[in-house]
Amino acid sequence: MTASFRAPVQRLGATMLNIMRQAWPVLVGQWASVAFGVLDTAMTGHSSPDDLAAMSLSVSIYITVFVGLMGVLHALIPILAQRFGAQRHDEVGRLWGQGVWLSLVLSVVGGALMQFPDVWLAMSGHVDPGVRERMVAYLDTLTLALPATLIFRTVYALGSAVSRPRVAMLINLSTVLLKAYFNWLLIYGHMGLPEMGAAGAGLATALVSWIGMFAGLWYVLRDRSFAPFHLRLGRPQWQPLKELLRLGLPMGGSYLIEVSSFTFMALLVAREGTYVLDGHQIMSNLASLCYMMPMSIGVAGSAVTAQAVGASNLALARRTGLACLALAMIGALLTSLAVLVGRPLIIETYTSDAQVAAAATSLVMLMPLFHLCDAFQCTNAYLLRAYKVAVAPLMIQTVALVVVGLLGGWWFGFGPGRGGLDRIIALLMPGANTGAGSLWLMSMTGMILSALLLHAWYWRTLRRLSNA
Repeated sequence: MTASFRAPVQRLGATMLNIMRQAWPVLVGQWASVAFGVLDTAMTGHSSPDDLAAMSLSVSIYITVFVGLMGVLHALIPILAQRFGAQRHDEVGRLWGQGVWLSLVLSVVGGALMQFPDVWLAMSGHVDPGVRERMVAYLDTLTLALPATLIFRTVYALGSAVSRPRVAMLINLSTVLLKAYFNWLLIYGHMGLPEMGAAGAGLATALVSWIGMFAGLWYVLRDRSFAPFHLRLGRPQWQPLKELLRLGLPMGGSYLIEVSSFTFMALLVAREGTYVLDGHQIMSNLASLCYMMPMSIGVAGSAVTAQAVGASNLALARRTGLACLALAMIGALLTSLAVLVGRPLIIETYTSDAQVAAAATSLVMLMPLFHLCDAFQCTNAYLLRAYKVAVAPLMIQTVALVVVGLLGGWWFGFGPGRGGLDRIIALLMPGANTGAGSLWLMSMTGMILSALLLHAWYWRTLRRLSNA
């Protein structure tokens, strides 16, 4: 009995170690990517409140567009991973090239969407003209970055799918220092350059994105470990593009649902003034930074699971999923503890303005609980994508995150039910404004619902495959 008990524990432990070996480069690379936003928030925050507000609104729009399109391209991860697991290496290289074509088309779509800021601002009420002017300039520079960032996502997807995630990590790490330097030059106007504020941060992102894209392409096309895949661009082909879109569109929809809830939260919070918006931006940025941990485990666990599915090893796929969930929740508990202990230092890093710090401090008190819910729903969503299940998660997240989270937050924060959650806000986030506090509280409620439903659907998927 003892031997039979220990064997599965050891197998599960080995699977967890395998995921961790692949997750940590993804995590470091994602933190390096998020460092761009942290640098922009911190450096524009020390420039002026108007620049920080413009950056907050602009990034909300850009991230909505970029993440939705990125989600479409991330269909490459399970598709390539299943081919890799089945030892169909030549198809890996062919499908990657089709992903590059798709990224170019998506960059045109995304660029067009960012050229109409007034449409996005329709629900923000009155926005100071100075903030709006800075916002338009920032969005224009980010439009230049979009093609490079999307093409680089195909490199990221390829590395993740074939268990070589260090490609993206090394490139992202190398560009962080460049980003900080270009920010310093362009935001504050050093070395004879004009002081550009928020627009300078956007231009720095565009420059670094193109450098990173060329570095990524050079790496995968020259490195011997990618040679078996015969990576090539080829001609656009409808059948592989159709496969990518069939999985990618609902995946992109799920990504879009997740991020758009934060986007529209920022647009609504803008009604409560610049300082509240800045505090919300700090909370949102911190939530994104914490999210990278479960996301990295989800990406790694999803890739390993998809490889096992491609190799027709459903037992290994199931064990990988359990290991992935366990790791994500352990990591979420440690992250939440770090935020709880380090909250004053975190706020001080983001801003030196007392009013902004007060607004952020009250919201960040909810972060530990919010992050636990976010981590659980994120990991389940990634595991479902490993089995190419994407439509059901999209429907679940639409109801939970948009209807319950966003619309519920509007109802209690700005709509007919305004003030209905004030007692709970006073308990969990003392000092938070009614609007911002209601939005974050209902967002967490939606996260809980999404996590539970996605987990139930994951087990349903496993049972269906085991009975097939």
